[in-house]
Order: sequence, then C-alpha cells, then structure tokens
Amino acid sequence: MFAEYSPRELKSHLELADTEPVLLDVREPWEYERCHLPKTTLVPMRQIPGMLHDLDPDQEIVVICHHGIRSRAVAGFLAKHNFTRVINLSTGMDGWAKEVDPSMPVY
Repeated sequence: MFAEYSPRELKSHLELADTEPVLLDVREPWEYERCHLPKTTLVPMRQIPGMLHDLDPDQEIVVICHHGIRSRAVAGFLAKHNFTRVINLSTGMDGWAKEVDPSMPVY
C-alpha cells in the first residue's frame, strides 16, 4: 500500500516534514532536464528493479513522473517489496506545474 498526494498536499507535506523524504523521479533524462523538483534523484523507471538495494525500505520515498502513471506503478512495486513509506505524486510534474509552480516548464 502507498499514499497518493496531490501537488498541493505534497507541497504542504514537504514543508512540514521533520526529515526530508527521498524524491525519486522515475522519468527519462530528457524529461528531467526539462523540469524537476529540487533535491530530486533521477532513476528512470526501467532501472528501479536493479537499484532496490540502494534504497532504504523504511525511509519515506516520494515517487514522481510526468502525469503520475509511471510513478504509481513504481510506488506499487516498492510497496510490494516491503517499502513502508511510499507516496505517489498523483498528477506528476504536470500537475505540480499547474497547481504549485506555474513558472515551471510543461511538456
């Protein structure tokens, strides 16, 4: 099981968090270059299975993509592998740009 946050909910959560979560962007490098959140780690979706051992299953992880579809799949994958604190950004970077940061480029 994992949580789904809207962009506004995630923004509020990040502002109030005692410990910064891992922001895991699962898009492709060209997408990440176009726009991304600060302090985000880029790991394209296809590389996630091979790097599970690099992630702490007890640390909060926010999974991000373009529209929330790839990130939802990765969040489910992490949850199935006993990651206990996973959040999906439900509408992805597109939603973040529209709801939180209108100055962010969209594609």
